[in-house]
Amino acid sequence: MGVFAALDVSQEETAICVVRQDGTQVAEAKVPTCPNAIAGWLAERTEGLERVGMETGPLAVWLWNALTERQVPIICMDARHASGVLKMMPNSEAEDASIQWIDAPPNDRHDARGLAQIVRTGWFKAARIKSHDAYVNRAMLTAREALVGMRVKLENEIRGLLKTFGIMFGKRVGGFKRRAEEIIEGELAVAPELVPIFEALMQARRDILARIAALDTRIRAIAKHHATVRLLMTVPGVGPITAMAVVAAFDDASRFRRSSSAGAYLGLTPRRYESGEISRNGRVSKRGDGFTRKCLFEAANAIFCRNLGGPRLRSWARAIAERTGPRKAKVALARKLAVILHAMWRTNTPFREDAMA
Repeated sequence: MGVFAALDVSQEETAICVVRQDGTQVAEAKVPTCPNAIAGWLAERTEGLERVGMETGPLAVWLWNALTERQVPIICMDARHASGVLKMMPNSEAEDASIQWIDAPPNDRHDARGLAQIVRTGWFKAARIKSHDAYVNRAMLTAREALVGMRVKLENEIRGLLKTFGIMFGKRVGGFKRRAEEIIEGELAVAPELVPIFEALMQARRDILARIAALDTRIRAIAKHHATVRLLMTVPGVGPITAMAVVAAFDDASRFRRSSSAGAYLGLTPRRYESGEISRNGRVSKRGDGFTRKCLFEAANAIFCRNLGGPRLRSWARAIAERTGPRKAKVALARKLAVILHAMWRTNTPFREDAMA
């Protein structure tokens, strides 16, 4: 008779529960959140281990890869789905006398037991763990996005502080840097005690811009040697950042049987509301990868507003805009781009304008 196990992972320690095929509990424990400790405990106390489950979380990718390397049959369960199942489970009032118990907090113990039953029955939604390269590229894009946010925050802070002293930043030819230098050298000359403050902020902005430029160079270098990224960049409005974000989000073109699923995966399809005789579409779900969704919307906005090629895509979107407005048209175009990019990747075919219906 096979056995099943579940891990309730926290930052310091992990609660483990093992159950048999008939649902009876075999053993429970609490071990350090370390792949060697978890794999060692399972190897010593379980025979015929068929499946080990854990929920998605910050440590899930690391643990999944490390335990897979140690030949542990680990699966990752969707946390929202598992949480819904746990809420439907009744609390057990009695302890099974056969449990080999090692002290663990009641909440961890209860969650580990519930997860073990979910793993045993197979009533879970498995979450896909992407490749190492996908997570590395996504980390690079996330770091760049964080730096861009810092730069924007610094610029807004400079504008706001200057207003306190009656200086309007405004807009000038030459951009933010030139206007800031004009203010520091000119309008702040009457208040020299403020100059070090704004010079510090400008120096921080220059440092951040240098880090962004370094990441941009790295991203372009990866795009140059990545066949799939180069392929996706043949679509109008899609640059290396958008293409790399799509590749990191999908990871494998074969994960979707139909390219039309790509839009739903990125939260670009409308919610469906049905109750009685009412059946209507709502706003887009915004589920999934928000950064990739943002990149696709920016690409759609570029196609819609600028002459970047893709006249059929632009005409299609503008026809929708006449009926529903430009914003909804851009969202629809972003969804269409997601479908097109996935289809291109799956068939290894560059973008062709004449293939557009």
